Amino acid sequence: MNKYKVGIFLDTFYPMVDGVITVVDNLARKLNDRLDITVFTIKPSGKAVDTINHPYKVVRCKACPIMSLDYDLPMPSFDRKFKKELKNSQLDLVYCHSPAFMAGAGIKYAKKHHKPALCHLHSQYRRDIYNATHSKLLTKIFLKIFLKNFNKCNAAIAVNEYTRDLFKNDYKLRTPITVVHNATDMLPVSNDEQANSIINKKFNLTPEEKILLYVGRLNKLKNIDFTLEALNILKNNFQNFKMLIVGTGNDEEHFKKKVNELGLNNYVIFTGKIADKELLKSIYARSDLFLFPSKYDTDGLVKIEAASQGTPTVFIENTGAAAGIIDNETGYISKDDKTLFAKRILEALSDKELYKKISDNVRTELYRTWEKSAEEIYEIIVKMIEENKKNKGEQK
Repeated sequence: MNKYKVGIFLDTFYPMVDGVITVVDNLARKLNDRLDITVFTIKPSGKAVDTINHPYKVVRCKACPIMSLDYDLPMPSFDRKFKKELKNSQLDLVYCHSPAFMAGAGIKYAKKHHKPALCHLHSQYRRDIYNATHSKLLTKIFLKIFLKNFNKCNAAIAVNEYTRDLFKNDYKLRTPITVVHNATDMLPVSNDEQANSIINKKFNLTPEEKILLYVGRLNKLKNIDFTLEALNILKNNFQNFKMLIVGTGNDEEHFKKKVNELGLNNYVIFTGKIADKELLKSIYARSDLFLFPSKYDTDGLVKIEAASQGTPTVFIENTGAAAGIIDNETGYISKDDKTLFAKRILEALSDKELYKKISDNVRTELYRTWEKSAEEIYEIIVKMIEENKKNKGEQK
């Protein structure tokens, strides 16, 4: 029996790395065993090269740089070779992970060939568009285009209940939405003592120090300023800690300057980007708490990575990042106040019995592998394809 052919469409891809790209790559790898996966995306920007060995096919189109943004503008309609590849792809289903140009190309294909289309809802598009354009008018125009694309899809997948409700109630998306939670390919460390020893030695930590952690882009949108201000308050009541900040980004120098201004130089360590997954796994394992007060993220793969090592996360209430988290059960939730956030960190580090319970819970309830998420999505995809064939009177 031949595999069903599925095209995944998104506006960004390796060598750039972000949350959506990570999700797509992991799902494509897991689904490719049972489906014939092709990722339709853009060519690398400038002299950048994608050095990753993808086990699935990747078809790229021309792109135009956008001066003020990290992202390029896909141009599938102006790429003859790309259009030919898409035309000859014989897809059974179109699966969109971006709402704009590549989605438009994929949905156009689906409509022309009478194939089902599925979209994956990752982001808060209204906020993202406004942050990029600083224009309410442009935000309204682009959001209308994005939703027009997704409303042409037969079904949608949201990364959590917060995102589902946002698209259904705020954005008024009419497409039926199913929740499939994100996951990680990170496995628990095999030896906690060894992992702790490696990290202590690498970053000159003592075994007694409590380790706080952030992993991700160093961008003001991630609310890292809030974290640093909370740490400045924390140090007045508790000094035996270090904060590891893992990653790089446009605002890295801003945060380093702020650490200096707040007198946190002895408490905060900027590690830079860490590509070694085993080393990153050990950092999560050595850390006592992951600090994630982001009001930007709709979900956040990092909280699941932290959970893989039994490391609980501190969130701000009523945010996408905290969606599905139960306070004092699967994480710590604070009000949106830096003093109360610092107090929540101190409480987490002080109550060993509660900490042990939450640490155990995140391993069993929050941590999930991509195999599980891919299995749920595989069932959705196959059902959509077979229902479409049945409606058309086709047989596989």
